[in-house]
Amino acid sequence: MPRVIKQKDNSREPFDEQKLREGLYRSLEKRPVGEEEIETLIEDIKKDIRSSGEREIPSRLIGEVVMQNLRKIDEVAFIRFASVYRRFEDINEFSEEVEKLSND
Repeated sequence: MPRVIKQKDNSREPFDEQKLREGLYRSLEKRPVGEEEIETLIEDIKKDIRSSGEREIPSRLIGEVVMQNLRKIDEVAFIRFASVYRRFEDINEFSEEVEKLSND
């Protein structure tokens, strides 16, 4: 797996699958998504990250890959993840994201 370039300070760290797993589980809490589906989701995300062919990848790009894959299996979990990842400042930002989902 490529190393992760942190958005805040451009530091580099190894890819942490456990961090990914925890974020997904928080987003998927109490959602009708089974354990097998979550494991497949994790493998798909890792495959997408590896397919970049880069030795280092920005954390921002990892977040986008996670959201693309999460959106395919559960839109509520996608919104949960997006609200934390994109740091929605107010209800309008949240509403705009929900509106985008409705229009797609």
